[in-house]
Amino acid sequence: MLTVAGMGPGNLALMTPMALDAVSQADVLVGGKRHLAQFPDFAGEIKALDADIPALLAWLEQQRARRVVVLASGDPLFYGIGTRLVAHFGLQQVRIIPGISAVQYLCSRTGIDMNDIWLTSSHGRAVDFAALASVPKVAMVTDARCGPKTIADALLARGAEKSWLVIGENLGMDNERIHRLRPADVQAQYDMNVVVILNER
Repeated sequence: MLTVAGMGPGNLALMTPMALDAVSQADVLVGGKRHLAQFPDFAGEIKALDADIPALLAWLEQQRARRVVVLASGDPLFYGIGTRLVAHFGLQQVRIIPGISAVQYLCSRTGIDMNDIWLTSSHGRAVDFAALASVPKVAMVTDARCGPKTIADALLARGAEKSWLVIGENLGMDNERIHRLRPADVQAQYDMNVVVILNER
């Protein structure tokens, strides 16, 4: 059975008991190096996850008789690997255990309600900067190509200088930092982050 377990922002304290139980019963644990490092006492087989998803899918096809747990950052179905695995294997063959997304965590730490928030990501997609500047509240999972500085510059170019960017770095970890900045004050570099944009009218 293939299980995809959400790890939340990456701190074991934020994983659900169901996800931790799945790991404890697994024959094989698959994940990024940062995630696997959280389970130094895991007694089964360990497989590090890399960017070669087609190779991972082929390997997983050969593991159907084993209990495999794939660790996913945040929530597996929020711009995560869970979507790809369900599309490939079908929902009947994949158990998804949800996790806390980085957006949920950042909103909980800053008191930003999520009732009217637009959720998006820059991973592997062209960013609609006009839309980012036009809606009242946006949460974006960023990547190396489109981080806080790129977003801030795009907002400034569209006259949204009164917006706020709430930037969460290394969420859930010991070196977590949260910033609330106007676009003009956003710096060039931030560690692993998610951004909430509050467009004031």
